[in-house]
Amino acid sequence: MLARRPRDPLQALQRRSQELKQQVDSLLSESRLKGALESSRRRDIYQRCIQLKQAIDENKNTLQKLNKADEPAPVGNYDQKKKEEHSLLDKLTHQLQELAVSLRREDVTEIGALTEREEDEDSAEEDEEEEEDEEESEESGEEEEGTEEEEEEKQENESHQQATSKEYVAIGDFTAQQVGDLTFKKGEILRIIEGKPDGWWTAKNAKGEKGLVPRTYLEPYNKDKGEESSEEGSEEDAEVGDETAEGAEVKQRADSHWSAVQKAVSEINTVDVLTTMGAIPAGFRPSTLFQLLEEGNQFRASYFLQPELTPSQLAFRDLMWDAKMGTIRSRPSRVSLILTLWSCKMIPLPGMSIQVLSRHVRLCLFDGNKVLSNIHTVRATWQPKKPKTWTFSPQVTGILPCLLDGDCFIRSNSSSPDLGILFELGISYIRNSTGERGELSCGWVFLKLFDASGIPIPAKTYELFLNGGTPYEKGVEVDPSVSRRAHGSVFYQMMIMRRQPQLLVKLRSLNRRSRNILSLLPETLIGSMCSIHLLIFYRQILGDVLLKDRTSMQSADLMSNPVLATFPKLLEQPDVMDALRSSWAEKESTLKRSEKRVKELLKAAFVLVYHDCALPLLQSTLLPPFRWAEGEAEAARWKVIADFLTETRENGGALHALLSPDGLHEPFDVSEQTYDFLGEIRKNAA
Repeated sequence: MLARRPRDPLQALQRRSQELKQQVDSLLSESRLKGALESSRRRDIYQRCIQLKQAIDENKNTLQKLNKADEPAPVGNYDQKKKEEHSLLDKLTHQLQELAVSLRREDVTEIGALTEREEDEDSAEEDEEEEEDEEESEESGEEEEGTEEEEEEKQENESHQQATSKEYVAIGDFTAQQVGDLTFKKGEILRIIEGKPDGWWTAKNAKGEKGLVPRTYLEPYNKDKGEESSEEGSEEDAEVGDETAEGAEVKQRADSHWSAVQKAVSEINTVDVLTTMGAIPAGFRPSTLFQLLEEGNQFRASYFLQPELTPSQLAFRDLMWDAKMGTIRSRPSRVSLILTLWSCKMIPLPGMSIQVLSRHVRLCLFDGNKVLSNIHTVRATWQPKKPKTWTFSPQVTGILPCLLDGDCFIRSNSSSPDLGILFELGISYIRNSTGERGELSCGWVFLKLFDASGIPIPAKTYELFLNGGTPYEKGVEVDPSVSRRAHGSVFYQMMIMRRQPQLLVKLRSLNRRSRNILSLLPETLIGSMCSIHLLIFYRQILGDVLLKDRTSMQSADLMSNPVLATFPKLLEQPDVMDALRSSWAEKESTLKRSEKRVKELLKAAFVLVYHDCALPLLQSTLLPPFRWAEGEAEAARWKVIADFLTETRENGGALHALLSPDGLHEPFDVSEQTYDFLGEIRKNAA
């Protein structure tokens, strides 16, 4: 009897993948048969999700280990077939994850309802126990009565404090976004049943309706005064550690997203005043992304430019050395693209009572809940004849500042299926009557970068209609006077849509050269295309110092390198970055073509230009501090920078300016020369 011919490994894996696909499709169909599945049925489907996920992971591991040499016979397009199988398995994984999340959400809703019933029963039992205790206390002696009265007084005080913390007043309107949410109006009194650390609390309104409400819309209600207590609210917002209605402690929220939302809520009064005066449309809000930038450096480009450590803290995660090429190794990422900001149309105008200092767009990577990258800002220009239209420079060259560069590179290695780009249009303003400065959001929009199947969206131009409010509010219009929901003929609806505020952006596909350039940057970063070559120089010097020239990989000593010590500051002072970009362009134009091919020569030339340009400017006392959207300060800085560059050009370097009695500089500090990579690197790698 002839031996059975072994099946081809790739073919066997393909058949297994098809079997898994049929099982996933069957499971999805079964979950859609009924709108609401029984609890036991949901648990069964959820368990099968886990089992299928494990089977898919095993198949994926087998696929990764397959090699063309394992095949008994030649297979055409072997690599392409492996890639297709990998995509199929990824798609099945995402489908199972979405199904599992929906099942868990239903379980949480059901458990919450059961918990509420149990809590009501527990409270009834507690009341009965209290009555029994009172009867027993009447029968006890006079000595025991004294101590029990003191305990009862304490309990009454505690119960009174809990009662006052149970009731909250709404400081804004909220519309339910999904099943389980509770809709309420501004000024409505809500009774809190349960508090949760994620900021969504279970509440009951005056009608007895229960549901989840966002903590940021509530302030403690003072029964004695009949109004909310702003002082108590601010204290509880700061630590969110008060006891809830059932005595469960809500843990403190220390992340910047939470504190930024709190800060924005605290400024709602000012916005309400401006809205009531008619100075701004009803959909304008305090800028969420600006508040995050003000919290610290964790959302700034200078932070994300630094190398990141592995979870073990013993090696660099996104900075590796390529011994063959003699430079840092390329790092491909899940998202690597170029985005062009074209224009903003029909942006409502603020009133005459406020003066606009800057119109701009802030953008970042977002997953619907958290900011996952640095927040990049691009300033817009406008013409008096078309004040509602903002435009951007599609390509910045020459003396144009990088702050106007509408071409942005975007990199991210986040695995979130909801990954996308959050755009927030904003204005910096000053009130004419009080001189108060502020930052307002004129609308926002979220562009998801992947569809439901995990496939990247196509590279094309997108017309994105703006939403009002904050990115955590839904259903708010920028200008309610021009409603999107207008009824009428098709022509009338088309006219209404043309009057809606919108942002035009274009996603550009990468060629081989652009892909190679972007792969030298950190895995997560957003920035201007006009400065990308300067960032790559910094990364290459970083690799030389940390990976090639360090005497020992275990050494953590301070390193003498002014470029590494000061370059990140340029990302927060774009005019100094422009000066470096201009000086390097002049130097590069004097190099021969053969010299430009030598990487070490280019790096050495860049270091000399940096020492002659950026380093003296950063330490000059003649340069005023950088202040956002202050025209006089910006003009003064430009004049100092232009004069310095002219003097440097005429004297063949910065030595004359440095030794001049007119060129005062700050006292020398060792931080100008030393790079402490342990103090600068990102330690929160996942």
